[in-house]
Amino acid sequence: MDKAKIAVPSSTPGGLEAELGAHFGHCDLYTIIDIENGAVTQVSTLPNVPHQQGGCMAPVNHLAQNGVTVLIAGGMGMRPLMGFNQVGVDVYYAAGAPTVGIAVDALLKNALTRFTPEYTCGGGGGH
Repeated sequence: MDKAKIAVPSSTPGGLEAELGAHFGHCDLYTIIDIENGAVTQVSTLPNVPHQQGGCMAPVNHLAQNGVTVLIAGGMGMRPLMGFNQVGVDVYYAAGAPTVGIAVDALLKNALTRFTPEYTCGGGGGH
């Protein structure tokens, strides 16, 4: 991965040692990791948006508007997955990764798979 802005749903306070949020739309915040030439160049956080405003598309648009190109998630519904596909954000599945750093490392080693409909929570209900 040459260059990317990765978002990972995280528990407070965020960062590479933070626990992965189980569902992207209901996380405390997102840890944002900038990657260049396969290496981490910057780590920051981005607050999540209130879920009721815009439904499950609100976090999708929020991340896209903040330049995110890749999302690592443990769970989401079909509608937000389709939304990420529409805005050009690649989504990878990392259920079971204990920390943000481990999930990002797995992505950089090509050990994560693309998020596909079979990983969604009930085909649209869980996010």
